[in-house]
Amino acid sequence: MWLPFVFLIIGVILGLLTDLRVPDAYTDYLTIAVLAAFDTLLGGIRAQLEKKFDDIVFLTGFFTNVSLAALLAFLGVQLGIDLYLAAVFAFGVRLFQNIAIIRRHLITQTINSRKLKKNPEK
Repeated sequence: MWLPFVFLIIGVILGLLTDLRVPDAYTDYLTIAVLAAFDTLLGGIRAQLEKKFDDIVFLTGFFTNVSLAALLAFLGVQLGIDLYLAAVFAFGVRLFQNIAIIRRHLITQTINSRKLKKNPEK
C-alpha cells in the first residue's frame, strides 16, 4: 500500500523540478484528467479498505472516467459552452463522498483497535 505514495512523491518532485507548461487550450482537459485520477485513486483506496478492490474495475474505471470527461470537455468546446464543469462537479461530489467514507472507515478501525487493546479477552 505504500508504493502509490512513493510514486506520488516522485511525481510531485519531478513536477516541481521541471518547467513544463500546459497550453491554455488544454487546461480544461488537464483539470478533468487530474480530477478523474483523484476520483479513481480515492475509489481504489475506499475499495481496498472495504476489501472489495479489483484491479480490472480500477483500471477500467480510470479510463472510462477520463474518456467520458474528456468527451464532455471536447463537446463543450465544440458547442461553445463550459460543459466540462458538469464533469468537474460530478468528480468533486464523488471525491468528497469517497473521502468521507474513507475517513469514517479509518475512524471505525481506530476505535475498534483501541477497544481490542483495552479488552484483549474479547
